[in-house]
Amino acid sequence: IKQEELDAREYEIKAGGGVVAVKINGKKEILSIDIQPEIVDPDDVETLSDILVAAVNEAIRRVENTNNEEMAKITGSMNMPGMF
Repeated sequence: IKQEELDAREYEIKAGGGVVAVKINGKKEILSIDIQPEIVDPDDVETLSDILVAAVNEAIRRVENTNNEEMAKITGSMNMPGMF
């Protein structure tokens, strides 16, 4: 897997029981945020904000973990004489 392939990947992360969905690419750029109308409560903006923060943070973690796992597969299988 090449870095370009990892960058081009898209992930969708749902939070708040699916009321918020965040799409992110492998470069950690948010592509879209989908919010279900039932979570939008003008008297409780804090809950929506908390769900959005959780979704975005989870999206970033998912990209980082996937990228790290893919890179470990590549570097873990490489034989680098003279490194140690």
